[in-house]
Amino acid sequence: MVQKAKILLVDDRPENLLALEAILSALDQTLVRASSGEEALKALLTDDFAVILLDVQMPGMDGFETAAHIKRRERTRDIPIIFLTAINHGPHHTFRGYAAGAVDYISKPFDPWVLRAKVSVFVDLYMKNTQLKEQAALLRLQLEAGEEPAAIGGALLGELSARLAAVEEQAEALTKQLDATADSAGAAATAAHLERKLAGLRRALDALRPGAS
Repeated sequence: MVQKAKILLVDDRPENLLALEAILSALDQTLVRASSGEEALKALLTDDFAVILLDVQMPGMDGFETAAHIKRRERTRDIPIIFLTAINHGPHHTFRGYAAGAVDYISKPFDPWVLRAKVSVFVDLYMKNTQLKEQAALLRLQLEAGEEPAAIGGALLGELSARLAAVEEQAEALTKQLDATADSAGAAATAAHLERKLAGLRRALDALRPGAS
């Protein structure tokens, strides 16, 4: 059974959280509410999230400050943040959102379909990253069992290589989709992060093949 991804929804207004849940319910993932920046940071201490939808204007700790805390933590700095705001102060305000670490910045009212499509891309990237961790864990188990690299079964290496190839193909398609849906340096960094992990795992697999130098 495939584990669902968690999506963090941060907004101080219950009606906005309810609206986001209605829009994103079709993705069939786990939606987690937070009514303040402090509550969001607390949730991030224990759970892993695929993406964070963060309201900009909140009492106390606003969205920009919350994002700054998220990006300072090693555990959470790579989680994509999509800012949602009812305020439109022009390019400077949008730039502040990207500078705070957002991969996208959406003004309310927004098109529900567009928001769902953007979130879906980051959920898919998270799932691919999870698959990579599982492949790496399987390789580590084989090595920790005391098997020499050359003795690891060719069938296992073949299966891992095929599974990795499928992930690489899906990741390439997702990267193109990401470029089309989120035009920012943060989005490019997210895609590059995934590509580096794929390349590292591919090198590890190649090194385990018999005859590899």
